[in-house]
Amino acid sequence: MTHTRTPVRILASESAAKVIRSELSRRRFLSFAAAASATGLLAACSTGGGTSSAPQAVGAELEDALSIYTWGDYDNPDVLSAFTDELGPAITLDSFGSNEELISKLVAAKGTSGYDLVVPTGVFIPQMIENGLLQELNLDLIPNLEFMDPAFLGRAWDPDNAYSICKAWGTTGFVYDKTVISRELTSWADFLDAAQNEASGKTSVLDDPGDLTGMYFWANGIDWNTTDAGELAAAEDFLVNTLAPNISAFDSYPGGAAIPQGTHVLMQSWNGDARIGILESPDPDRWQWVFPGPETEIWMDNWAIATGAPNPEAAHAFINYVLTPENQLMQLDYIGYHTGATGIEAAAAEAELPMLDLVFFTPEQIATMREGEVNDAQQARVDIWNTTKAAAGA
Repeated sequence: MTHTRTPVRILASESAAKVIRSELSRRRFLSFAAAASATGLLAACSTGGGTSSAPQAVGAELEDALSIYTWGDYDNPDVLSAFTDELGPAITLDSFGSNEELISKLVAAKGTSGYDLVVPTGVFIPQMIENGLLQELNLDLIPNLEFMDPAFLGRAWDPDNAYSICKAWGTTGFVYDKTVISRELTSWADFLDAAQNEASGKTSVLDDPGDLTGMYFWANGIDWNTTDAGELAAAEDFLVNTLAPNISAFDSYPGGAAIPQGTHVLMQSWNGDARIGILESPDPDRWQWVFPGPETEIWMDNWAIATGAPNPEAAHAFINYVLTPENQLMQLDYIGYHTGATGIEAAAAEAELPMLDLVFFTPEQIATMREGEVNDAQQARVDIWNTTKAAAGA
């Protein structure tokens, strides 16, 4: 897929942003989780709020480097290179597969990780602040915050945006190959049924405890944040003994290979990654994206600066740079997720960006999205995930 830089004026805020205010809270509370939970990792840290080495003067000279620790392929390369060309700091990227992995590295480093910018999901931010893993932002150095829709600021985990600013938000659905599965799939129950039938042996699920267990709960009308032992046991029984033999891969990024290459016929996927895969497929009409009912999840990732960041001036400058209307639109086009910018839905439509139904959602769809929680069942979900992977031979 070719991504082009298209200057577009960001227009007025969309009504869907208003609806999402009451629902949006966090991304994965357990993506690719290790057996040790992030809560446990953070409990091992010394407590206390993050200290701030943030720059204090507007217009200070930037450092010559910037290190970003983020999710895989999560920024438009043109935006990154333009930042370096225009402002100077050379960017290095390192990627993680989960919030747990991010937190583990920051905990072990004790402020010497060498990372400047990190991209945690909202639910983890309060714990990261409390344990000194994030430093306070100097919002005077981020005047382009004015381009953000207020609906995506002031979240419960950081009500004053003192430590974080929305990078992107999205949801979970699935993609299927219409040349193999001829019937219409519309729900999580349909996904689970097809996985055991037409797509048996060619089904992938997200490598994520929350989404793995979530699809069982969503399909059966159960709160996916349940802590009920019986409901968790029923989920484990189904996933391990019924679904696992049909799963061929645990793949959180099917858009990078599986969809374009057609290696699976049914794939659980985050919406932006699904969009990437379909757009890059040699036969995009072969694939059908499904926003499944009756419920699914919602998450938000955030820009933040790691405690001990060696290049805080450059980190602030990058956040400010990426928040410009033009760069927000370029980011959206590349990653396929809503960035929270004011009026970006209208701007994307004006720019005629493709497959916007995988980026923006109606108020009715948003009303069916549910946030995850870190609760007493966190370890149980990780155990179910591990057991299911073992049963599937993954």
